Amino acid sequence: MRAWQRMLSGRRLDLINPSPMDIEIEDIAHGLSRVARWNGQTTGEHSFNVAQHSVIVEQICNTLEPASDPQWLLAALLHDASEYVVGDMISPFKNALGVNYRAFEDKLMEAIHVRFGLPALITPQLKKYIKRADKICAWLEATQLAGFSEAEANEFFGPPPAAVKGWSVKPLSANESKRLYIERFSELVGVKQQAVA
Repeated sequence: MRAWQRMLSGRRLDLINPSPMDIEIEDIAHGLSRVARWNGQTTGEHSFNVAQHSVIVEQICNTLEPASDPQWLLAALLHDASEYVVGDMISPFKNALGVNYRAFEDKLMEAIHVRFGLPALITPQLKKYIKRADKICAWLEATQLAGFSEAEANEFFGPPPAAVKGWSVKPLSANESKRLYIERFSELVGVKQQAVA
């Protein structure tokens, strides 16, 4: 049985043993820009996609901690990158699928991290840093796009800090989201390379 996926770049990604050499940022950005958050249950002309969500999560990290290491910001931008292959399954469904799904997703994320110069396994501190911004972004999406009341969103995600509570989230087209994702990736990689030089 075939256990690889052909990407638009021409790369064939082995789904059993993903290689960092078969991962391209253009494939990630393209795939994420076409994966709907909230299983598509959002308002707006366009579905709210994972690429746009990822850009906002990185912006939240940068806003809350302006002195963040560019490597941490890159990890924040890439935090859902595995979803270009597996899609954006809502957390309750991931929990129902259990460990095998999470093990596959973790293996793919390790390959993605290595491909872009990050440690294969990120630290608990970095996970917490990203998760905080991810929950804040989910609160914004829930209250503005997915029909949650603020009280309901507070219960699931916790209330957001004042610095970002007033942010507006409006779904962009897939192509615009892809462009923003690649643009921010290029900026962060450029900053990271300057820091090393």
